[in-house]
Amino acid sequence: MLSNIRIVLINTFHPGNVGAIARAMKNMGLTNLYLVDPNDYPSEEATSRAAGAVDLLENATLVSTLEDAIADCSLVVGTSARHRTFQLPLMNARECAESVIPEAKDHNVAIVFGRETTGLLNEEIAQCHRQVYIDANDEYPVLNISQAVQIVAYEIWMANQNNCFKKTEAPEYPRKKDMDLFYEHLEETLYGINFIIRNHPGKVLDKLHRFFNRSRPEKQELGILRGVLAAVQREAGLTEANNHPEKRSVTKNDVKEKPE
Repeated sequence: MLSNIRIVLINTFHPGNVGAIARAMKNMGLTNLYLVDPNDYPSEEATSRAAGAVDLLENATLVSTLEDAIADCSLVVGTSARHRTFQLPLMNARECAESVIPEAKDHNVAIVFGRETTGLLNEEIAQCHRQVYIDANDEYPVLNISQAVQIVAYEIWMANQNNCFKKTEAPEYPRKKDMDLFYEHLEETLYGINFIIRNHPGKVLDKLHRFFNRSRPEKQELGILRGVLAAVQREAGLTEANNHPEKRSVTKNDVKEKPE
């Protein structure tokens, strides 16, 4: 279960932090490290700070964008103590762990940490489903990034040790890349029916992205939504549905209700 949980670091500046994070992860049974465009890596300092967790550095996955790091994940949690314009559902570190463990039973989960000085950008938080914060002294709530990873990783370890997950079957959620295809389909449809004007799109798409990320449609529900969009395109005389086989409407054979 823990092997399906990945720690994603974006544009980490100090290589020593990468090594310290690898050590913190291994302490708590996490082994899946993703590095998005690190400032200085590989690095002797990172290796030195990792101590007995050098194997995590050797097996770390390096990618150039956050999209690459989370494409196959069904749940993406962004870490931030700041309130955002479009607020995601908030969890503290313990609540995060309790939600991550059952999800990781069958799916990939990502917990995303931003830069040491600025954290996650708004557009990066917008790609997440949930936001996690760490309770701290209001007078000085600033944590080093390796400390933050250690706390979140500890809560995940404890939740896993305590079997903190439901015994019933968890819903099947789409991967991030499947949601991205849905957003492309939604955008094409809304432009096609002139619900959104290309020269003046406003914030409609951003708000719809956040809405669906918050609500997290299940895989079957997403298929139904794609079918609705394909039907709208056909009725409006658009050709996109015909050009993209994956955007065809959902038939009765495609949607099989799960037994209660």
